[in-house]
Amino acid sequence: MRVREWYAWHFPELHKIVTDNIAYAKVSRVIRLRDGYPEKEKKDDLIEACGSEEIAGEITKAMKMSMGQDIVEMDMQNIDHFASEVIKLAAMRTSLHEYLKTKMDLVAPNLSTLVGEIIGARLISHAGSLTNLAKYPASTVQILGAEKALFRALKTKGNTPKYGLIFHSTFIGRAHLKNKGRISRYLANKCSLASRIDCFSDEATQIFGEKLKDQVEERLTFLTEGTKPRKNLEVMQEAIKEVTKARKKKKKKAAAQQAAAQEGETLGNGTATEPKKKKKKQAAEEPVEEEPEEVAPVKKKKKKAAEEVEATEAEEPPKKKKKKKAAAEE
Repeated sequence: MRVREWYAWHFPELHKIVTDNIAYAKVSRVIRLRDGYPEKEKKDDLIEACGSEEIAGEITKAMKMSMGQDIVEMDMQNIDHFASEVIKLAAMRTSLHEYLKTKMDLVAPNLSTLVGEIIGARLISHAGSLTNLAKYPASTVQILGAEKALFRALKTKGNTPKYGLIFHSTFIGRAHLKNKGRISRYLANKCSLASRIDCFSDEATQIFGEKLKDQVEERLTFLTEGTKPRKNLEVMQEAIKEVTKARKKKKKKAAAQQAAAQEGETLGNGTATEPKKKKKKQAAEEPVEEEPEEVAPVKKKKKKAAEEVEATEAEEPPKKKKKKKAAAEE
């Protein structure tokens, strides 16, 4: 806002065209003095600073018809230096926000999904640690950050505060004035549950936080419209089922990865061992040598026996053959 105030003496029309503060600082650094602005050379830089070609076109039009007073190069250097510091601070803020987001996803994923990364981090820092926050009852979590107002109300015997750090949550902002206390009490209850799950659970999951968030949404609709919300037991059972499914999937993935790692293990020379499936395929493709059949000599014995019978029949006299035929006919 200070950059806007300073640069508005030179180029007041830019205030209405560019609404974002950081974009305004970037544009002011690109344009600098209106009189010595090279339009063709810095056209791409201006589009990059604004974010669109239409806004850049409006700025160039307004630059030619501006009512601002002329400033000296020394004044512009101070404005430029101050704007660069503002841009650096904004970049640092975004990087810190990303760091906080990744850290909260590791430390307290359910609390961050329920309330947000910034409010969750403030609650943890105010309590001292995640274990301390998990030990607090919901009534303490509700007024965390409003200790002065609480003790003042106790001394003067006035009304105690309804909310502390939780007030910055979107749920309380969306609720009506008469329902703000109820929603803050309900949200504090869910925050204490989420912090306990994050503190004492073995695996970090966001499923419980999502379910608790749905419950708070249902409570908001119940207070405004009157629709009956689900019971806490039903929601927690659904969450437990989803967690068990996710665990099974993780186990299957881990088992598959271990099997793949075992198959593709590298030896000391750097050559990879062939997987077992390939070995099985090679064994199936190789031609199997046919073993000599043991039944063959049995057939030879049968043939020899038949030849001997034929020889004996040929040696027998014809009378015996006739007698045998007659016996067979009888």
